[in-house]
Amino acid sequence: MKLIVEKNHALADGVRLIALRAEDGTLLPAFTPGAHLSFAIPGTPLHREYSLTGDGDASATYEVAVLAREHGLGSSWMHALRPGDVVEAELRNAFALEAAEGGHLLIAGGIGITPILSMARRLTRDGLPFSLHYASRNAANAPFAGELAALGPHCTLHGGRPNSLRTKLGSVLADPHAGARLYVCGPRAMITAVVEAARSAGWAAERIHAELFEGTLAQPEDKPFDIELSLSGMTVHVEAGQTMLDALTAAGVEPLHDCKRGECGMCVTPVLAGEPDHRDRYLSAGERAANKSICVCVSRARSDVIVLEI
Repeated sequence: MKLIVEKNHALADGVRLIALRAEDGTLLPAFTPGAHLSFAIPGTPLHREYSLTGDGDASATYEVAVLAREHGLGSSWMHALRPGDVVEAELRNAFALEAAEGGHLLIAGGIGITPILSMARRLTRDGLPFSLHYASRNAANAPFAGELAALGPHCTLHGGRPNSLRTKLGSVLADPHAGARLYVCGPRAMITAVVEAARSAGWAAERIHAELFEGTLAQPEDKPFDIELSLSGMTVHVEAGQTMLDALTAAGVEPLHDCKRGECGMCVTPVLAGEPDHRDRYLSAGERAANKSICVCVSRARSDVIVLEI
């Protein structure tokens, strides 16, 4: 869809809030909280994804908050947008808020607050129970701190470095209600800590929902494996806590890639032998079952060796 930039202003140190409206002035489509816009970067084949912060109702504008990243092509372009600029974006959701009869526990770190804020706004609008914990290195300058405080005392901001939430995860996640759902978004280290603490506290795996900005979370069953590259004859070792893409890049082989989230399909690579462990959001169910291709940015191998056409 074509969107027009309505405003672009500083929200916090290094963070800009960008509001967009429909090119034809109509209401923008409703969405399920947790959704993001995938922006096409002009002059490149690349896309960058930024979470929507609204409650999901059809509205005149969409809003995204973009953190500046060193050498970040997407954030540099987004920060430079001016009112009146036209952008191309697609509405997607791989982190959708689901109903929870036992309430929702929302946890965010840093700019990971953006999809979590959307969820909090929807749950508040619908009068549904939830609690939210937001970790920020600088509580005085945390994006959306005021908006969350206005939602009520069940929204808690944890500041400091390291933030105080890390030491409280045991109590925050203790005694999960059977019908509750946990949603967490933020830096990989924080998400890993939250997911591990939730598993230890007895949260059911299907009730834990996490979104990273890049890659996927390590799983307890992950093990090292080797990638054999059929075209070059190289063998690349992948450690349990390493992505295929990182291992290939470290070995001097850099496949075409973009999102590092398993969404864009740019890194799809033919599989000649071995059993993939698909963790992408791009391949269809049929393509996964065929095991003839793999998204190397996020997926792994279940077999000791996987042979790729690289």
